[in-house]
Amino acid sequence: MEGKTIATYVTLYNFTEQGLKSIKDTVKRTEAAKKAAAANGMTVKEVLWVQGKYDLVVISEASDETKANAFALSTLKLGNVRGQTLRAFTAAEMEKILEHVA
Repeated sequence: MEGKTIATYVTLYNFTEQGLKSIKDTVKRTEAAKKAAAANGMTVKEVLWVQGKYDLVVISEASDETKANAFALSTLKLGNVRGQTLRAFTAAEMEKILEHVA
């Protein structure tokens, strides 16, 4: 994939009331989401169920921002979670950004 940037995303999710009612299916839903992401050219690197302000943290990668955003909207449309997606940068990417800082 030379020339294509692979973007990393961190998504913070909270279960909705609907998602909590069917909480016993959360692992199955996650596996289905991983397969759907792969079909859209994305890679889900890690899914973590967490305690605190958020219920899930997902780390994913994609080379196509449009497809990544469409996948995120499709996930939210299902109604089991609400999410906030953050674009993440590696140290190498940050070094390139810093080259442009005055």
